[in-house]
Amino acid sequence: MRLVVARCQVDYAGRLTAHLPMATRVLMVKADGSVLVHSDGGSYKPLNWMSPPCTVREGVTDEGAVEWTVTGAKSDDTLRILIDEVLHDSSHDLGVDPGLQKDGVEKHLQELLAEHPATLADGLTLVRREFPTAIGPVDLMCRDATGVSVAVEIKRRGEIDGVEQLTRYLDLLNRDPALTRRGAVRGIFAAQEIKPQARVLASDRGIACAVVDYDALRGLDDPSTRLF
Repeated sequence: MRLVVARCQVDYAGRLTAHLPMATRVLMVKADGSVLVHSDGGSYKPLNWMSPPCTVREGVTDEGAVEWTVTGAKSDDTLRILIDEVLHDSSHDLGVDPGLQKDGVEKHLQELLAEHPATLADGLTLVRREFPTAIGPVDLMCRDATGVSVAVEIKRRGEIDGVEQLTRYLDLLNRDPALTRRGAVRGIFAAQEIKPQARVLASDRGIACAVVDYDALRGLDDPSTRLF
C-alpha cells in the first residue's frame, strides 16, 4: 500500500462530477488497484475513490505541477488529483489479509443462512461459506436453480459500504471462467435492515437485496406456537 499525505485538488468525472478544492489529504493506493482520498474527518469513509481495477498515471501539467490521472478499467470514470505539495510518501507491504473474523449476530446470521439459503431466493443452494478471494472471503457462495453462481454478502445493518464491498467481490469473481460458465455471477446483499441509499446503489449495480428475519431463522417466530 502506498500512503501519500499531500496538499491536493481532486476532480471526479463519471456518472456525476465532484470537486474537492485544494487542501491537505491522505491518498491511498492499495495493492488491489483501488485509490482512496481521505481527509482528517468523516470517520472511515473516503471523500472520493476509484474501485479496482484501475490505472494510476503520474504526470506533470503545463504549469509543472504533479497530477495523478486515475482511470477505471471497466468504465470511463476518471479521478484527477492535482498535487501542490507532498508532505509524506511511503509504501508498505501489508501481506495477505486473513479476512474479517465475524462474531455475534452477523456470524450467526451467516451460519443460519448457510443452512437455509433458499430463504434468500427460491432454488438457491449453498456451495461454500467464506469463499476465498484475493481481497477477502465472500460470506456465502451459492448457486441458483439454473446453475448460475450467486455471491451473498451478509450484514446486520445494510449500508452503502456493504454494497461497495460486494461490488468489489463481484468484479473479481466475474473474471473467473469456472464461476461464469452458466452466466455472470450475481450478487445478493442480505441484512436485517437495509438503508434506502444502499437499496438504490444495489439496484443500480444489479444486486438483489434480501431483508433477513433473524428470529424467524432461529425458529423463535413460529406462528404455530403462538397463543394469539
